[in-house]
Amino acid sequence: MKSEPKSEQELLERAYDIAGLTFQELADEAGLRVPMDLKRDKGWVGQLLEWHLGASAGSKPQQDFAQLGIELKSIPIGHNGRPLETTFVCVAPLTGIHGLDWALSHVRNKLSKVLWIPVEGEREIPLAERRVGMPLLWTPSPEQEAVLRQDWEELMEMIAFGQFDKITARHGEALHLRPKAANSRALTEAYNANGKPIKTLPRGFYLRTQFTEQILAEQYALPLSNDNDD
Repeated sequence: MKSEPKSEQELLERAYDIAGLTFQELADEAGLRVPMDLKRDKGWVGQLLEWHLGASAGSKPQQDFAQLGIELKSIPIGHNGRPLETTFVCVAPLTGIHGLDWALSHVRNKLSKVLWIPVEGEREIPLAERRVGMPLLWTPSPEQEAVLRQDWEELMEMIAFGQFDKITARHGEALHLRPKAANSRALTEAYNANGKPIKTLPRGFYLRTQFTEQILAEQYALPLSNDNDD
């Protein structure tokens, strides 16, 4: 893996250097094997980009480039330049959340500054032939952060009151909550509406495609779609 970048400028230069290259070209340089597909290797693209950009955080609950205060997010896009799937932000805390506020939340920390790396995501393109797009360094506008905060506070309030059965994918304008587990046996501790300990599936915060599409559209001057199908 390359050394951690010393500055924001160095990180951006590395990101621009890999723009236009295929996954095969990047994998060859990193000494990695390109899988046939991502069904069993969902984190492979992220690991490939981390190697080339010098990210060191791995799965820790901090930014990928902690010294620079920047999070790395790859985003698969279609032929029309629009995101193909929601973007995982971080695991949601289900216990020990008393007194937790937006300013100190993992979600705000992860999204305070993001290096977006668009990648070709259409399934008919063989994984080895997919290319990396032009990078985008993004900081939420006050309006965007206000929407994220409102969604986070609404969802965390429902978690605090044990209303897991009432949380659906429809909650949240930009941010939503959904189960994140390899299988249905991967349970974690939480509390129900009566305050009693229960076992439930881990939950993760995800950015809706409408929200990430807005980010890309503002940067790349793309027309926004009217779809709301996350």
